[in-house]
Amino acid sequence: MSLIQAPSTTEVILPVEGMTCASCVRRVEKSLGRLEGVAEANVNLATEKATVVFDPSLVSVEAMCAAVDKAGYKLGEVTPAVDRIETPTVDARDVEHQRELDDLKRKWTLSLAAGVLMMGVMYAPLDLPMDIVAPLLLIAATVVQFWAGGPIYAAAWAAARHGTTNMHTLIAVGTSVAYGYSAFVTLWPGLASLWGFPYHLYYETAVVIIALILLGRWLEARARKQTGAAIRALMGLQPRTARVIRNGIDRDIPIDDVQASDLVRVRPGEKVPVDGIIEEGSSALDESMLTGESLPVDRGPGDPVIGATLNTTGSFVFRATRVGKDTTLAQIVRLVEQAQGSKAPMQRLADTISSYFVPAILVLAVLTFFGWLVLGPEPRLTLALQAAVAVLIIACPCALGLATPTAIMVGTGQAAENGILIRGGDALEGARRVSTIVLDKTGTLTRGKPAVTHVIAGEDFAEPDLVRLAAAAEVGSEHPVAQAIVGRARALGLELPRAEGFQAIAGQGVQAIVGGHEVLLGNEALMRTRGVHLNGFVERAETLTRGGASPMYVAIAGRAAGVLGVADTLKPESRQAVHALKALGLDVWMLTGDARSAGEAIAREVGIEHVLAEVLPGQKAEKVRALQAEGKSVAMVGDGINDGPALAQADLGIAIGTGTGVAMAASDITLVGGDLRNIVVAIDLSRKTVSVIKQGLFWAFAYNIVLIPVAMGLLYPFSGVLLNPVLAAAAMAMSSVSVVTNALRLRGYRPPQLNNRS
Repeated sequence: MSLIQAPSTTEVILPVEGMTCASCVRRVEKSLGRLEGVAEANVNLATEKATVVFDPSLVSVEAMCAAVDKAGYKLGEVTPAVDRIETPTVDARDVEHQRELDDLKRKWTLSLAAGVLMMGVMYAPLDLPMDIVAPLLLIAATVVQFWAGGPIYAAAWAAARHGTTNMHTLIAVGTSVAYGYSAFVTLWPGLASLWGFPYHLYYETAVVIIALILLGRWLEARARKQTGAAIRALMGLQPRTARVIRNGIDRDIPIDDVQASDLVRVRPGEKVPVDGIIEEGSSALDESMLTGESLPVDRGPGDPVIGATLNTTGSFVFRATRVGKDTTLAQIVRLVEQAQGSKAPMQRLADTISSYFVPAILVLAVLTFFGWLVLGPEPRLTLALQAAVAVLIIACPCALGLATPTAIMVGTGQAAENGILIRGGDALEGARRVSTIVLDKTGTLTRGKPAVTHVIAGEDFAEPDLVRLAAAAEVGSEHPVAQAIVGRARALGLELPRAEGFQAIAGQGVQAIVGGHEVLLGNEALMRTRGVHLNGFVERAETLTRGGASPMYVAIAGRAAGVLGVADTLKPESRQAVHALKALGLDVWMLTGDARSAGEAIAREVGIEHVLAEVLPGQKAEKVRALQAEGKSVAMVGDGINDGPALAQADLGIAIGTGTGVAMAASDITLVGGDLRNIVVAIDLSRKTVSVIKQGLFWAFAYNIVLIPVAMGLLYPFSGVLLNPVLAAAAMAMSSVSVVTNALRLRGYRPPQLNNRS
């Protein structure tokens, strides 16, 4: 479950440069975590950011920057989390990433070309004098080693200065051994011969290893660039300008200049610039980019509009209510960024293992070298060098650090594109473990507002006449039941006569004079108080009650005229959602404050067998706790303020995005458009994402477990095969690329096909 941040803490995002593997992540987290006042430090390799929750009275951002620097890494520009979304733009970031990609490409292509040329010179059947060739190879190898491999050496040295190791350490040590040995026998051949060093050159090995490492990093960076597609797509939704009405004049202004309470005009085909409430006009809005619902939604005066949605038909004017970083789009971008930067529980284990992995590999490489030197066949020194370098190169834990964060980035991005906001890795991983789901009735399964569901007219009245007179009497009332009756009349296209003498009778109903006749509308108590004989309508009303509707009796001129059944109607997708949740193997419950008979009637209609009825608002969390006590992993779905404690208590809290901010703040997953079918999508996507994470971690671990012994020479006694360091470098690079590419498969995710789902 998500934690509620303490009022005394704040959050900052630290862009960390130079991280390449899971051991780097662990080192930065430990360095930040040691600072007094830091409550939580979460570092993400895929986004290259550290999210830190801290107490500003105890620790400063400068101190955190110093801690990261002390760990051997550099910081980019520091951005406070609460202010980091204004007008979304990614141009500068894209330019910088492209510059890095171009630099990597230039270095790996030239290095690989040099390495291939060296191999041709070394292994081609040419009788070339080595006293001339060797110095030329030394010059070429030196350029590659310290120009192309310069950043690797710089990062390894920075880690060494602070008494730590990382992936760069393994590469730097491995290539330095190959390059250094070759340089020694080239520059001092007599001394090398005196000491018994064979005249073997490994220039091409060092050069090709660096080329392949850089090639792998370039491919990995290209693939990782695609993981941020969801964020870039969301940021690109907001228009750059808005047409604001000031002093009666329409003028186009930059979106950043729009203020709350401004009147904004939106014409057909334009995007809504910010959030607001329609003042005049009406239209159908395409909200699919935020909610995942492809059908346009009708909006009129008094209805809310969301910034970045598309106006399809009519023109309207709305009053801005939320601008800048307070808009729905900005909050969604912020939540998605936070989710993509989060860490799943299984990744924490991988990071912990990696923090011990690099030092262990260095020790293993030393043991391998001396083992071959003491026990190996001739040429011992050559084989010892080859095996030690292969162990150093093949053991780099890049894939281990990338398996989880890349999958989370893509998975949460895909969820956002489907109108689902997942708070973080914990929620994404936890959704797959849910066994029981509890659906709040009002506002979740139902629309949250009453509607006329049944019209029972007496013998002397037609149904339209009964509705017309009842609605005319209720026009002056703001009660939800009154609005439901008036809404039914308008839906039927009825003209309402003028009502006079309107009077609300507390706890019973209303009375008014319509067309010269007294109209009474209310419960059974009102009818009995006024001496109206119900003439068999009571039995028919009881049938409505058993079906979950509230009966409203209508009397005209002192005679019972009929009964209107008013109920909170089901959302059209509720039955389908419940059926799909059951198909996923979930145990579905409904929770309601209604009487048991009414609650069970709704449950039967939607297909739910388990009902928690007559539950007071303060008891919802207790009911969830009781289900958990039975060993169930419970997801709670709600939308109201009183659902907050239950959402927080549940193993997974799912809020309806059309509900309150309190419910959304307490939840792990938010359904932006309020479509219950997206619960199915969220759980299905969670299962697929976790499956991809497991695949990545499995292959990352399996790769090291299988190939490190091979690099040490396990197969040599049986087959005479010793892993070439060049092949080790290629395998290491490709392992990282394969893990990222595997995660990118989630970009092709398609939601489960549900009947009638648009």
